[in-house]
Amino acid sequence: MRRGAPEVIVGILLVVLLASYVVYTRRVVRDLRVEAQRSSRTYARVLRAQTDTSADAGTEALFDLTQSITAQGVPIVVTDVTGRPTYHANLPLDSTQDEQAQLRRFVRELDAQNTPVADSLVGKIHFGNTPLMKWLRIIPALQALSAFILLIAGIFIVRTRSNAERERVWAGMARESAHQLGTPLSSLAGWIELLEDRAPDEGTRKAVGHMRADLERLDRVAHRFERMGREPRRDSVDAGELVDRIAAYFRPRVPKLAHAVRIDVDPRAGSVDVHGDAVLLEWALEVLVKNSIDALAGRGGTIRLAATPRPEGGACLRVADDGPGIARELRGRIFEPGFSTKSSGWGIGLSLARRIVEENHGGTLQLAAADRGATFEIILP
Repeated sequence: MRRGAPEVIVGILLVVLLASYVVYTRRVVRDLRVEAQRSSRTYARVLRAQTDTSADAGTEALFDLTQSITAQGVPIVVTDVTGRPTYHANLPLDSTQDEQAQLRRFVRELDAQNTPVADSLVGKIHFGNTPLMKWLRIIPALQALSAFILLIAGIFIVRTRSNAERERVWAGMARESAHQLGTPLSSLAGWIELLEDRAPDEGTRKAVGHMRADLERLDRVAHRFERMGREPRRDSVDAGELVDRIAAYFRPRVPKLAHAVRIDVDPRAGSVDVHGDAVLLEWALEVLVKNSIDALAGRGGTIRLAATPRPEGGACLRVADDGPGIARELRGRIFEPGFSTKSSGWGIGLSLARRIVEENHGGTLQLAAADRGATFEIILP
């Protein structure tokens, strides 16, 4: 999300919540005022009937009282001693259906809301809740739920901003480290050129060649740190060439005698082109290859690298080894930051590789099913 967007959304929700509370409160006050006026008029009518000596005064007062109760919106059904409905008010009856069946159904609903009033002469008066009572139950619950959502959103924003600030600090430190490495790397390149010109024998020249390869790798590592915190690139990358370069770098640096480790690359028909950042993709692949080398330490084995195009587009990059594999109970945690099965491991390699693949390239990094060892697949769109 864009910077500031979560705060805007929470602000809008807060305004809506406060506005709904104000509107609801004003409506409740208005309804209560109308109810007080109606009750006052009813009370005045009853007092007037008590002082009126005319023959029809009591009947008129009872009729006015009935009308006042009806005007309050209270749903009412009156049944006789046999349970037959004799009077009803404020019920949403459907004229196309049987009225008696509807009234009996409403009697059950009203009794679930309030206990009916029994009278030996009239029967039973079944009554429900007014619309105001219904809203008094619903609206506060909705407001409490909205307030809870806003609280959770606020906590999420605070944590997100804190994490983002930490990531910006780490990204700045990484870029500064890459900048500081630039000067000694340039100096080392000059010294290596001098050694190449003055190498006395073939063995020295070969060693200088490996030193140059290591220097180039250090330079690529410095460029990786420069990528931290920047917008992902969408360059055309030959994934097959990337796999070949990684295999060529690690082959002379793995054990050759005791517990030998062999690195093979599956053959392919042509180039495997994807869009992304070659530096970061190389970083993710190196993490997987290093994990395979560590898995084969002390036992030897084979690491197979492959880059194959996908029928729907993109590519699948695979790193497989025939080592001991990953225990089933640990497979769900291997991508967690800080989790490592090695005593000296930091536990950030696989989580970093997954972040590069998923967040920077829109792909997936997964542990694939394998009969032996561990197989990791990078699926790139």
